[in-house]
Amino acid sequence: MNLKDKLINISNFPKEGVEFKDITSLLRDKEAFKECIIQMANYCKGKNVDMIVGAEARGFLMGAPLAYEIGSGFIPVRKTGKLPRETISHEYALEYGTDKLEIHKDDISKGDKVLIVDDLLATGGTALASIKMVEELGGEVVGVIFLIELTELKGIEKLKGYDVKSIVKF
Repeated sequence: MNLKDKLINISNFPKEGVEFKDITSLLRDKEAFKECIIQMANYCKGKNVDMIVGAEARGFLMGAPLAYEIGSGFIPVRKTGKLPRETISHEYALEYGTDKLEIHKDDISKGDKVLIVDDLLATGGTALASIKMVEELGGEVVGVIFLIELTELKGIEKLKGYDVKSIVKF
């Protein structure tokens, strides 16, 4: 199955000049969604993943079912002020601005093997922020996986030195 065919492009969203990749069409197709999670799970083989980290909000949509599929824990990385316990944070650049993410300080234990999951690799800022927080807490990033990579934005360059996989590339 070609998962690229299950995605819809939306021009000028969320602002003029941005070509948004809408994954909701893939999510509503039970066979395509299942195939997406299977491909991600195949990437995880041999990595001995303890925890999957997914960034708000679409990283939750990929990360939680992937964690279930491979039998690991899932840790949500959220925007500022959304987590109830003590957190650490990291500011990052977006394709069209800046933002800040947080993770609970006690969600990662020293030596945990962590896989970072998100729907989209654009500039790499969100993934790098997640990586930095995991490493600050003593976790080992064993891989980073995306459903979509926008190759022209060269976000993968920010992730040099990490094992990175994208299911679909534009």
